[in-house]
Order: sequence, then C-alpha cells, then structure tokens
Amino acid sequence: MKKLIILFSILITINAYSQVSSSNPNFTFLQNGGIITTAVPFLLINVDARASGMGDAGVASSPDANAMFWNPAKLAFAEKDIQGSISYTPWLHRLAGDMNLSQLSGHYRLRKEDVIGMYFTYFNYGSITFTDNSGLTIRNFTPQEFVFSTAYARKLSEKMGVSLSIKMAYSDLTGGISNTPGVEVRPGFSAGSDLGWYYKTKLNAMMKQGSLALGASISNIMAKMSYTNNGVEDWVPTNLRVGAAYTLELDLYNKITLMTDFNKLMVPSQPLLDNTGKIVAGQNRNRAFLNGIFTSFGDSPNGFVGELKEINMSNGLEYWYNNIFAARAGFFAEFANPYNNDPKFARQYVTIGVGLRYQVFGLDGSYLIPVTAANNPLADTFRFTLYFSTDKPSNQKTESVVE
Repeated sequence: MKKLIILFSILITINAYSQVSSSNPNFTFLQNGGIITTAVPFLLINVDARASGMGDAGVASSPDANAMFWNPAKLAFAEKDIQGSISYTPWLHRLAGDMNLSQLSGHYRLRKEDVIGMYFTYFNYGSITFTDNSGLTIRNFTPQEFVFSTAYARKLSEKMGVSLSIKMAYSDLTGGISNTPGVEVRPGFSAGSDLGWYYKTKLNAMMKQGSLALGASISNIMAKMSYTNNGVEDWVPTNLRVGAAYTLELDLYNKITLMTDFNKLMVPSQPLLDNTGKIVAGQNRNRAFLNGIFTSFGDSPNGFVGELKEINMSNGLEYWYNNIFAARAGFFAEFANPYNNDPKFARQYVTIGVGLRYQVFGLDGSYLIPVTAANNPLADTFRFTLYFSTDKPSNQKTESVVE
C-alpha cells in the first residue's frame, strides 16, 4: 500500500503538472515554491557501495569501475586496464519490499591515455495492481526505469584528464494507463551527454607522501522528457558536481583519504506564486532547454541565499590497509529542505562502509543512518558492489603517445 502511494504520488505529479501547465504556462503545481521537480530523479541515486559509504562523495576519489556515475574523466587514471562491477541496492525497503536498483559498470583501456567506459542502471518499482474507481483490477504492471551511458576518457597530460559521455534514459511508470480523458500517457525517453574533468598532483604533508585530486562533472545534460501527448515536457535532473580529495600515505601499508563534493541541480527553480497562479518571485520554468540549464544559477525566488540552499554537500573519509581492507565513513548534508525552511528538517545522513580486495576480486558494502527525521524512509539502506579487475596481457599493450 505504501508503495502504491509512492508511485501514484509520482503519477499525480506528472498529471497535475501536465494539466495545469497546459491551461496556464505560468502555473506550477506547487504553490509555495522551493522544491525543484524533475522527471527520472533516479538518475541522481547512487548505487555504488564504495562512494555511498563516504557520504555519496565520489567526483574526485580514486578511479574505479563506478567512475562512470561520478566522473568518467577519472577512468583515464585507472590503475587496471579492465574493470567491471555489479551493484545492488534494495530501495526504500521500509516502505516496499520489492523495489530495487541494479547497476552494471566497467571500463576498458585502449591505450595508456585512452579509456572507454559504460554503465547501465535499472530501477525496478516492483509489481503494482492498477484498479478503476470501482476497485476492479485493470492490470498488473511493473513500473521501470533505466539509463545506459558510454564514455570516452583521455589523459591530456600526466596530471589531467577529460571525458565525454553519451547517455539515454527510459521511464515507464504507468504502462500507458491514463486517468485523464483525451490525454495519452506514454513512456518517457531522453538522450544527451555527460562532461567530466579530473586533475591529480603530488602534494606531500607532514613529512609524508600525499596527493591532491580535483574533479568536476556535469551529468544528465539531456533534453526534456515528455510523458503525455499534450506537448508538456519535464526537466531531466542535469547536475553539477565539483569536489576535491586528498590522500596521505601514512606508511607503506596505511593511507587515508579525505574528500568533499558539492552538488547543484542545473534545473530551473520553482517560482513563488500567488493564489491566482501569478509569479511573484523567480522565473517561469517553461523555457528552452539550454537556457534553463545556464539560468538555473540565478533564478531562485529567494535570491542568492536560495541558490546556496540548493547546494548539497558530501564529506567522506576512506582508510586503506595494504590496499586489501578499507573502512569508510561519510556525512551528507542538504542545506535546507525544500518542503520546509527550517534547517532541522533538511535531509542529512551518516554513512559507513567497508571494502575488501583480493587478487582480481573486490567487495564493498555500505549502510545509511538518517540524522534528522524520525521514520526516515532511507533508514537502513544497504548497498553492495562486487568488482572484477585485471590488466591486459603485456603483448597487447600499446605505448602511450602522451609524454
């Protein structure tokens, strides 16, 4: 029953936005402004157990197979020529027992400076029974969404790399069932790209060897998505992520990494409306795709302070012993809850995680602990990732052209 509430909340959101926007382009279904709504929000859900153990920080962490989600530019600096991973997350299991996300990710080194990567994420909402107003069963359906992306990463120098990804997303939440006469509901589809940048240099401290890494990525630069035939389109969650990671080698066997990420949606903010639907602060969300992305840094109805509140921060700590065992901890902080101006209601959580590496295999696990609201649906979220990595045979390796 709780899962039905979640799903139908999504559907009502889509339907309400479609109906109201078509009758009044200045009107959004949320009267009080603040919350930023998008289609396919699952594109922002991290399935990677390693990064989730560090408070969802990963744009500048050391590269692995899941770099495709965080910052594909890191792949150019991957230690292994070939690496793959399988990740699994039971999602909101306190509300529904059969919702989950699965992800397949990996990379392959073409030359020393050239790497290609891919990932596929599948979101399964579990089985839903649709009924009419009389309670009669219409059909059973499993809402599902997925995204596929492939990337090319290249070293521009021994310290810096960049990447370009091609991505497509598919979302089918209703199976074509519509409760509005004359409105045809269909699966949503969108395509676009990601951009990534990564820089790493030696930076010693306290008489120890160390390194500093900087990263930045813009993900989900994708066209708006439509679920209906009435011309209404929903924004896709284009996201800017920047961050830094510092690694200090304590001795031959022990090293520690501190990292911080900042995230901001490059999506138009919801304007503030009066009772008639007239915009009194902010801007109309109904604008062109690229215009909406670039103007998202200055369209909050609450001005500069409102823009700052749209930024999320992730802080992570990772300890490795002999590159075999890892212990992780992290803290995620939302500066303000879009539903409530009181900071105590903002989304915040602590994460912990562990990792093991043995020869060509690896395993990571993480656990999420909410800090704020009681009975938080994210409570007790587990994530698991299994790795496989190897190098190409030496006779297949190609000499680098980057000096």
